[in-house]
Amino acid sequence: MNTKQDFPHRVREIDNMWIPLADGTHLAARIWLPEDAEAQPVPAILEYLPYRKRDGTAIRDELTHPYFAGHGYACVRVDMRGNGESDGLMEDEYAPQEQADALEVIDWIAHQPWCNGHLGMMGISWGGFNSLQVAALRPTALKAIITLCSTDDRYADDIHYKGGNMLMENLGWAATMLSFSAAAPDPALVGDRWREMWKSRLDNMPLLADTWLTHQHRDDYWKHGSIGENYADIEAAVYMISGWGDSYINAIPRMMEHLQCPKKALLGPWMHKYPHFAIPDPAIGFLQEALRWWDYWLKGIETGIMEEPECTFYLQDGLPPAPKYLERPGQWVQTHGWPAPQDEIESIKLTLGDTGLAPDAGLSQDRLIASPLTTGTLQGEYIPLWFGADFPTDQRRDDGLSVTFDSKPYSEGLDILGQPAVSLAVESAEACGQLHVRLCDVSPTGESALITYGTLNLNLRDDAGTITPPVPGQPMNIRLSLDLIGYRLPKGHRLRVALSSASFPLIWSPQKRSDLTLKSGTPTLELPVSKAAYIPMPFEPPESATPCQVETHRKGLPKRTISEDVGSGEVSVIIEDDMGDIQLLDHGLRVEQYAKEIYTSHPEDATCTRADIEWVYRASRSGDKAPFAVKVFSRYHLHCDERTFYLKAEQQAYDDDTLVSDKSWKREIPRTAI
Repeated sequence: MNTKQDFPHRVREIDNMWIPLADGTHLAARIWLPEDAEAQPVPAILEYLPYRKRDGTAIRDELTHPYFAGHGYACVRVDMRGNGESDGLMEDEYAPQEQADALEVIDWIAHQPWCNGHLGMMGISWGGFNSLQVAALRPTALKAIITLCSTDDRYADDIHYKGGNMLMENLGWAATMLSFSAAAPDPALVGDRWREMWKSRLDNMPLLADTWLTHQHRDDYWKHGSIGENYADIEAAVYMISGWGDSYINAIPRMMEHLQCPKKALLGPWMHKYPHFAIPDPAIGFLQEALRWWDYWLKGIETGIMEEPECTFYLQDGLPPAPKYLERPGQWVQTHGWPAPQDEIESIKLTLGDTGLAPDAGLSQDRLIASPLTTGTLQGEYIPLWFGADFPTDQRRDDGLSVTFDSKPYSEGLDILGQPAVSLAVESAEACGQLHVRLCDVSPTGESALITYGTLNLNLRDDAGTITPPVPGQPMNIRLSLDLIGYRLPKGHRLRVALSSASFPLIWSPQKRSDLTLKSGTPTLELPVSKAAYIPMPFEPPESATPCQVETHRKGLPKRTISEDVGSGEVSVIIEDDMGDIQLLDHGLRVEQYAKEIYTSHPEDATCTRADIEWVYRASRSGDKAPFAVKVFSRYHLHCDERTFYLKAEQQAYDDDTLVSDKSWKREIPRTAI
């Protein structure tokens, strides 16, 4: 990445500024702006997060916001209520209070002497969500947003549920936030009141997993903050961006189809990171692309960005499966909107039949799908996030525990772009069940690489908001869309559809093991094939502002391990999200974070499924400038029987070596949909 220091405008940074709210709360902001902005006001760009501007996002903030400021924008990075150095308490993600605060923040920014009253909002993940949510509230000053790795439907496509099944990441993210929310405010910014602020947060810590487990189907809780409830609410221009290595991709075709505002979409090869420093490569000049967007919508400059095709996709080449990719070769294509015209995307149908995956075939006999509940360990992480061994590996072991249908080799290869879908009829042996469908790339040497997948809780097969348990032995007609994908199947490779009745540890097991029967007839795969012409790389090489100075005391070493107890048959997947021990040299704050997640399943007994997660957080500063040292240990545990989830959590916080908070929670939550 090319580091830029010579910008059109000299940049002034305000390390910390308090934004007053109507209820007396003050939110902490870090601001970068052109030196002469008070004399010549400029548009502003807001990023609004709970992740602590002081350390949590400081490294990426310094790559990004000074760059925009150097090109004539005031960049305002705000910590939400109850996070970082901001006052108050946070109750939940995407709460009405969060959005109400954002409206006040926007109004405050718009009335500053350095702002000309025009605003943009941007963010990735949480910041991408609330950019959409705030845009739906139509603040007058907000003219455009860039939303990365976000969703229009909080139930269908977030970290909690997928296809109506509960993701293991539902608990994993609750444990992450239990630790993140326990971080102490920096005494160098808030002074002696830091202990009082910190203790208040610890005493009022929400048990988020309790809330999220209580809402197991798509009810009003999930509809709040889901802009897909009324796409017409958004009038600001929307640029939506994600990557094939991320989980937040399916919202893009829905938003492109239904949003009525000006809109564009970009999907590259990346994981859950900003695309100027994400992996796999090719990284792109995201900041330059964003400037074209901001210049057009906030400054009225004709950059040509709205004259180009609305959607840009990277078709990544099929590669041998690996736990991590630093680069994915491929080709760029563009389409004129989405759904794309038929001359750009063609749908073909293949049948899951007696001879495999082929056109105009049929399945003459029923097939039993009898997957052990430990099937799926090679699926990879739901969200590749911490630069570890997160990607799917060779699928052959899971393929062997599934019912598979292979095509003949594609002698000329195949370009896939869109959401493949299966239509089939199944019966369940129990009044519950899961259907998991993987589309794989099978090489001539037999390696099976995951292309895309879909999963479905059969209790919610017709409507995510209506619980309808299967009737054992009664056929159910299913149509299941797989995740959006852009993929170039290499010459001579086969396609494989693999059907299983479990996917561990992606999703929590059903109430009991429930084998399925695939009914005879014409189960089909609809495959979207790209006819769009390849184009040269449409973006400049990545640039950034000068990185912040960091001293690494211990380098993080993320790991993912699979272990099997041969005697019991239990399988455990152990994920170590190690972020190391670093010190930010400009203010001396030192932070260490480490997590260990253990997910366990039994091949037959669904009541053996359990999760144990622990987080360690340490922060300190030595020397004469606001010295302090804190540490927090957080733990979550979840297990179940057929009727109930049993949730436990605990957290201990220390000021130096003095225990200042010791909390524990126990909940029993009825199983209603999962």
